[in-house]
Amino acid sequence: MSQKKNNSAHQQQHRQASPFFSHFRKSTLWLLIFPLALAGIVGFSAMQFENHDSDCAACHTQPESVYFQREGSNSPTDLASFHAEKKTRCIDCHSSNGSFGRATAMMLGAKDLMAFISKQYPQPAPLTRSISDKNCLKCHGDIAQRQSFNNHFHIFLAKWQALDPNAATCVDCHQSHTTSGDASIGFINKEVTLPACEGCHNSAGARGY
Repeated sequence: MSQKKNNSAHQQQHRQASPFFSHFRKSTLWLLIFPLALAGIVGFSAMQFENHDSDCAACHTQPESVYFQREGSNSPTDLASFHAEKKTRCIDCHSSNGSFGRATAMMLGAKDLMAFISKQYPQPAPLTRSISDKNCLKCHGDIAQRQSFNNHFHIFLAKWQALDPNAATCVDCHQSHTTSGDASIGFINKEVTLPACEGCHNSAGARGY
C-alpha cells in the first residue's frame, strides 16, 4: 500500500513538473530556431541587395558609383560596362564559383556596409582584394582550349603561373574599370599588357618551354 502511495505521489509530482519542463523545452527550441531563422532572413535579404548593381554602388560610393553610371552609357567605355550589357552583375565578377564563393563575397559586402553605416570608409575606396582568375574562369573556362597563335598567351598562362609566383593574372591585362582600353581588342591597353607579354616570354626563354 505504501509503495502505491509513493508511486501515486511521484506521478502527481511529475504531472506538476511537466508544464515547466515543456515550457523550458519550447523556449530552448525557440532560442535555437530564432537565430537560424534570423540568419536566413538576413542572408536572403543580402542576396537580393547583392543582385542589383545599384545597391552595390549605393554603399561603395566612390569610385563604384562612377562605374555604375558607365553602365547606362550609350556604348561601353570599359570592360565592366561591356559585361553589364551582357547582363553580368557586379556580384558575378566579384565572387568565385559556388555557394562558398558567393558567401565570401557577401561577407566582404557586409563589412563594407558596416563601414558605410558607421561612416568609417575612405574615399575613394581602396582595392583590397583583386579579382582572382577563378572568378573569370566561371564564364571563360574554355579560353585556354582555343588553339591558335593569337591565343597563345592564354594557352601558356597556367604553365607560367605554376613556375613563377609573380606571373600575371587575368585582371593584370583585362582591367575592368579603366577607360584607356581599346574596344576593338576587348578593352585591352597594349601599354599595360606589354610587360606581361615580356614577362612570359622571358620566363619561357629561361626555362625552355
